[in-house]
Amino acid sequence: MNIMKTPNGADTWLVIRKAFYWLQREGLDSVSATGLNLGDFAVMKLLQFSGPLPINVIGTKVLLTSGSISSSIDRLEERGLVKRHRHATDGRMFLAALTERGHDQIQPAAREHAKRMTNLLSVLTSAEQRELVRLMKKLGKHAMAASTSEASSKSAPYSRAGR
Repeated sequence: MNIMKTPNGADTWLVIRKAFYWLQREGLDSVSATGLNLGDFAVMKLLQFSGPLPINVIGTKVLLTSGSISSSIDRLEERGLVKRHRHATDGRMFLAALTERGHDQIQPAAREHAKRMTNLLSVLTSAEQRELVRLMKKLGKHAMAASTSEASSKSAPYSRAGR
């Protein structure tokens, strides 16, 4: 009888990391077939779903730094896939939105990506996928909170010294 021992945190992290590696690899393959990199694809997919958004909000939602999101929007704008315009009531803020060409490109790319990810995750039942999503959200929120509080406690001495 093979009874699985309760894994420690490092064991669990390694299993998650290995699974993510292969999921990421398939995701990158599916996205690169569109001629986009993963960051640009994520930006376009978000804009397809949400409509026009402030550029800083896009970066937060797709986990890109402010420099990376600016570069991504620049690339997409140069290709005619995204347009940038000033916010109607706050002239300091810029919004990004998909162009018609951007919509035309992201729709089939997103469908193909979804098909490949669905195929990859088909090893799990619908119930298992829902449970996995629930657990990963719980873990992600906890890790983010721990990372944020650790970062602030590490930077605290420097911020006090600078006053």
